[in-house]
Amino acid sequence: MDDNHLGDFLRTRRAALLPQDVGMASYGARRVAGLRREEVAVLAGMNADYYTRLEQGRERNPSPQVLDALSRALRLDTDARAHLFRLAGAVPGDRPAAHAAEGVGPALRQLMDGYPNTPAFVMNRTLDLLATNALADALFAPFEPADNLARMAFHDPAGRHFYRDWEYAAQATVANLRQAVGFDPGNPRLRELVDTLGEHSTEFARLWNAHTVRGKTLDAKRLLHPDIGPLALTYQAFDVRDAPGQQLVIYHAEPGSPSAQGLDLLGSIHATRREAGPRRHAR
Repeated sequence: MDDNHLGDFLRTRRAALLPQDVGMASYGARRVAGLRREEVAVLAGMNADYYTRLEQGRERNPSPQVLDALSRALRLDTDARAHLFRLAGAVPGDRPAAHAAEGVGPALRQLMDGYPNTPAFVMNRTLDLLATNALADALFAPFEPADNLARMAFHDPAGRHFYRDWEYAAQATVANLRQAVGFDPGNPRLRELVDTLGEHSTEFARLWNAHTVRGKTLDAKRLLHPDIGPLALTYQAFDVRDAPGQQLVIYHAEPGSPSAQGLDLLGSIHATRREAGPRRHAR
């Protein structure tokens, strides 16, 4: 995993824009994809040499005003703009002094167990599953092990069958994982995961190098479980306030729908199969 996160992000976002996307005329033969560095500098109202130093990693501390200008020039959305500021260290108090906590508190475990009819789990920024309730265990049973959402999507053979919209799920997963770089770029777990997945999956490497950033908030999931068939679910993600970097994710189905009935059946099947012993709560 490269250490010039800011420069790589700027270069990738620049390559994704064409002159017509930003109202500029195109001239001359283009040797690179997207905008030229000089064109981004013009759009942002800055010196072209200064912008070049940002991309090359020779300048790593741009001011908030410069970052605002670059956000507008590169047409960044809300998640991408926040990511740019984090990469530049320009969000006071946003970057933790240490890596995010891995333990899940007993009160949160109790809350998750209070959702017997819907899957719930806690994950960290690198998408490791830190705690699951019984129905989440049942939902993720096709994976061996169900330990990390990125590994499950790209490295486990079950992933391509489980996610009915695998391409979309893969893009979203990598975009979620990319966000972790801005929060904690030195995280050894993140580096290990990215290197491992990149070595084993050309699709992961391609998506990772696209530098698309997206936070996990609310979205739909179309899944195919081997025991009960197709499921159409939605999820919501909530930040765990006393453990920065952790999120509680809750899947749910439309009440009375075939997917809701499928979750009920899945819970029953899993209960009959589950062996005695503690459920997996942490890696």
